[in-house]
Amino acid sequence: MEFNLNSKELEKLLSKVIPAVPTRTPMSILENFLFEIEEGLLTVYSTDLEISLRSSMKINSEGKTKIVVPAHLLYDVVRTLSDTQIKFETGTNSKLKISTDNGTYSLGYSSPEEFPTVPEVVSENEININGKELKKAIDLTSFAMSKEDMRPAMTGMLFEFTKEGVNFVSTDGHRLVRYTNKKIKNPKEEQFIIPERAINVLSKLLTEKEIKATFSKTNVCFNIGDVIFVSRLIAEKYPAYNSVIPMENETELKINKNEILSTVKRMCLFSTTNTKQVKFSINENSLIVAAEDIDSGSSAKEQVKCEYSGDQMDIGFNTAYVLDILSHINENEILFKLHSPTKACIIEPTKQKEDEDLMLLLMPVRLNG
Repeated sequence: MEFNLNSKELEKLLSKVIPAVPTRTPMSILENFLFEIEEGLLTVYSTDLEISLRSSMKINSEGKTKIVVPAHLLYDVVRTLSDTQIKFETGTNSKLKISTDNGTYSLGYSSPEEFPTVPEVVSENEININGKELKKAIDLTSFAMSKEDMRPAMTGMLFEFTKEGVNFVSTDGHRLVRYTNKKIKNPKEEQFIIPERAINVLSKLLTEKEIKATFSKTNVCFNIGDVIFVSRLIAEKYPAYNSVIPMENETELKINKNEILSTVKRMCLFSTTNTKQVKFSINENSLIVAAEDIDSGSSAKEQVKCEYSGDQMDIGFNTAYVLDILSHINENEILFKLHSPTKACIIEPTKQKEDEDLMLLLMPVRLNG
């Protein structure tokens, strides 16, 4: 069988499905693309059994066939070609011949029987979501997903549909992020947990265009333009995160985000490597941020302008977690809502956007001495 297509168009197509090809796997079949040609349409599939991608393009072929070809080898060849026509020829010797004006390349291919079947997500529950809105939700919350497998639910992002909108939640036990978007509506109140790898791939695929999300009990499917992205869901119950959000944090510290961010970055240089501890000493309209590395004998402290009218308080934080949280707030002024040195701290922008709400929770650390 023969077919022709433009190198740059093929590169664009393959770039959309290559993210689902695993770099290391005991199942060698997963290191391939499945090419399906039917009625002048080339559809390329890829999967690592957790996520699956497929996308299509029109070609000048009347035939019908399926072949499995080495994904990374083909992609690496195609993306280094100049803008040119490529001719594909399949032979009886399980060799795929690729020809351009300047060269020929031979790749081994195999039959498609062993390639996994991509799951079809069948559900009456379809939700239309603006791609830009979903990308924003992922950018604001995904950093707090847990890296530890002890609690599988926390290794993904929670999509919690309520009457008010949708809550996007992630936590690793040390910090928690909840971003609420009231513009995304779903008639059913339900929860789904999407794995971290799927979230990372989804974020790169999203554009400003509207997408369609279809959820079943085990999988989710996103229709993103000409790309179909399917991911398994984490079959666990998400922790009751609302129970750890304190209701009594009425003492507020108002501060410029960029000033405290740059201060904590400098304090990080002076904190002990294994604890990364920073100390906030808070008095009326006064914040002193300090760090000390006992091993090297180095220390530092800075005073930062703030608004505060509560009782004097010394509270410790992990600098890495503070930096992560502050880096994901896009407003100039922020609030630290405090209760005591041993209770969780809530961090929020002073001004929430219309139909949105961002809440970040940070657990303190016990101060040395």
